[in-house]
Formats: sequence, C-alpha cells, structure tokens
Amino acid sequence: MLETREGGCHCGRVRFRAGVDLERLSHCSCSICTKKGILLLSTDLADFELLRGRSALKAYTFGTGVAQHTFCSHCGMHAFYIPRSQPHRVTVNARCLDDIDAASLKPTRFFDGRHWEDAQSRRIAETGQAPPPGAHGAKTLQAILAQASE
Repeated sequence: MLETREGGCHCGRVRFRAGVDLERLSHCSCSICTKKGILLLSTDLADFELLRGRSALKAYTFGTGVAQHTFCSHCGMHAFYIPRSQPHRVTVNARCLDDIDAASLKPTRFFDGRHWEDAQSRRIAETGQAPPPGAHGAKTLQAILAQASE
C-alpha cells in the first residue's frame, strides 16, 4: 500500500518526501547496495519531492553513467538514488525514512545486481516494464533538483 513518508540524510541537510510501499521492499546484490547496506523502495518521479538539500547533494556515477548515486556532501548518507535499471524512477533507501525500525525491515524482493544485464533482462521479461526510450538518470536527477526549493 502506497504511503507518503519523509526521510533524509544523517545531518538533515537533505530531506525528501516520497510515496512508498513498504511491502515492495527490495535488496540488491550489486557492490554499491551491498557495501552501503541499502534497502530499496522504488517510486515514481511524480511521487518524490526533494524538500531541501539541493546544494548539499552530490552524485557518484560509474560505468554507463546512467545511475545517479546521490549522497549528502556533508554527512555522506545515501538517502535516495536514480537506478540504472529504471532511470525514470527514484529509489529511496528505506533505512533513511523517518521513524523506521530498520531491524523490522524484511525485503520481499531481490534484484541480482552482481549480474546486472541478466537481472535487467529478467525483470523486463517478467514485468514488461522497460525504461522509456531516452530515459537517463541524469535527466531524472535534474528534474528533481529543478523542483527543489533549496
């Protein structure tokens, strides 16, 4: 069930509001998600709002440059990012939601990011949801930043 939640980084400079479904909680085996301990909640761009922190937000990219791994430049927290698999959407780090009991979070979904190409092909075959033509994480991130007040 979609619910509106707020969250942010550790120091509070980056804050967001997002419509998320905790029952669709996922984890990923890629090196970034594994090392950061991210638990993923994907949401539509229309259901995500950066409340503050535009100037504090930095992005790390690698490989294709499609994914935008955002983090707070002050505290280093990765509160949300734009995934390569769905560059038209936003993925919230569930551990960064306000008033969340991280120990109670139990992912029910899995993305095999260590084998990204195969996992993406399977996801598209199972859901029929391929990214729209021309979708790129940098464009999605720019749309988020353009709407942010600070």
